[in-house]
Amino acid sequence: MSEKCHPVLIGSPGRPAADAITLAHEFKDGENIPEHFHPEDQLVFASQGVMTVRTNAGTWVVPPLRAVWMPAGMAHSIAVSGPVAMRTIYFRKGMIRKPGLRCAVVNVSPLLRELILHACSIRRLRKSVRSERRVLEMIRDQLEVAQSLGLQLPYPSDPRARRVVQFLVDDPGNRATLHELCTRCGGSKRTIQRAFIAETSLSFDKWRRQLRLLHALRFLASGQKVTTAAIDAGYDSPSAFISMFKRHFGTTPTRYFQDDQRVTPAPR
Repeated sequence: MSEKCHPVLIGSPGRPAADAITLAHEFKDGENIPEHFHPEDQLVFASQGVMTVRTNAGTWVVPPLRAVWMPAGMAHSIAVSGPVAMRTIYFRKGMIRKPGLRCAVVNVSPLLRELILHACSIRRLRKSVRSERRVLEMIRDQLEVAQSLGLQLPYPSDPRARRVVQFLVDDPGNRATLHELCTRCGGSKRTIQRAFIAETSLSFDKWRRQLRLLHALRFLASGQKVTTAAIDAGYDSPSAFISMFKRHFGTTPTRYFQDDQRVTPAPR
């Protein structure tokens, strides 16, 4: 069962203490945050390392210099790959209208990055304070135009397709054909294919490629070599993986993590 977190924007007398509150925390490779949910909307920024956010609806992978938007009340867990410098802003529910009611990974512009870090140095932001209101307004404006990234892996709800999903999530590099998976998990090949297209907007083959790419991304963040990540994710060769990675991210895996900027921890 998901654990409900205590409202962080409410003061001791039960009155609003702020419109937004920030949190800065450093995580070690392999650490996990168990499933929980917040009464506030939440922006979680990965300034270093990779976070994997899981909900009942799917998985979102958050590479460095990206952020995940988590709407209030959505149960989620977070797994950490590589050392992660996490910067979080909790907003009063409904104050940020976009991305809105759905979980999404968004690109973080240089300006938004600096605004997040500045907000973390303030810790508590109130609209009643002019300078803090301006920071909140600029963050809101940046989120309004932030580009959503295709780093999610949606899950179908059909129980037969869901069994296929669980089998492959547990073993992304498995090379079983869809026919073999259907024999193992139940359901006809046509039924499973229809479920994936109808409920994830992806064909089964595209969904599987996305799973493998995101799995390899987490491995790379943990410090694994490109060859190891490619083989574990089920690619035929490292070159095939590098080609797929470049099409998705616009650069090679090695350069992607070399170019990752490090963020100075926020003052405590």
